[in-house]
Amino acid sequence: MITYTKTSLIAKLKEIRDHGWLQNRRQGNDGGVGNTLESLLGIEENNLPLPNAAEWELKTQRKNTNALVTLFHLEPSPRAMRFVPSLLLSNYGWAHQEAGKKYPATEMSFRQTIPGSKGTDRGFRTIVDYTDRKVLISFDHTKVDSRHHSWLVQVESKVGLRELSTQPYWGFDDLIHKAGTKLTNCFFVKAEVKRDNVNGKRVEFYHYNEILMLKGLNVENFVKSIHEGNIVVDFDARSGHNHGTKFRLRSNHLKDLYSEVTEL
Repeated sequence: MITYTKTSLIAKLKEIRDHGWLQNRRQGNDGGVGNTLESLLGIEENNLPLPNAAEWELKTQRKNTNALVTLFHLEPSPRAMRFVPSLLLSNYGWAHQEAGKKYPATEMSFRQTIPGSKGTDRGFRTIVDYTDRKVLISFDHTKVDSRHHSWLVQVESKVGLRELSTQPYWGFDDLIHKAGTKLTNCFFVKAEVKRDNVNGKRVEFYHYNEILMLKGLNVENFVKSIHEGNIVVDFDARSGHNHGTKFRLRSNHLKDLYSEVTEL
């Protein structure tokens, strides 16, 4: 693995930017922007090897996309209760769209991207409790869209139409610790994307032409972004597998989390 100083890493990123269009180095296109940049840098899984410097994270994204940036994975507390499979999936899940096809007929799903107090069409929302320093998941059956009426009837028969009996939560300190170990400093690289024919196949090419150096994660701004819905809680579980609970960010707000922003 190549080892960089911060200065040499910045120089390498500028070199990649100035090179122009570069072909996707990943078989298929999923994750191509990030994997191709990692390949060009000679690193693995966005871990930047900068000895004698604070930890740095590498984030990438296509330009002109509304996709969310995954910040980190963190299951809700108390973790011993295994909230997602034991409470949310079992009591508030619904039939998986591939039930009876790819998965057994009994396969259930609980996939919710919950944006702050605005909530989802199934009545879930994220609440920031500044007094007890917690971020909690809440359920309000009056906010459920009429399209989900049959599902709501099932929820009522299982647990009743009330607030969650025990609310999954994340303490501020846990969130701050996790964010601090993953996001204290960050290089955020955006790429324009185009497709061309190569040997009869449509292949993606990337131009990494926007590079931001972000330093000093601001804890207050991080919690504020959850409250405002710019950082969302993303559940992705089915009967056979919990893909993990993620905190994800609307990419145009990434700069809001940091004390110092430099465009290279």
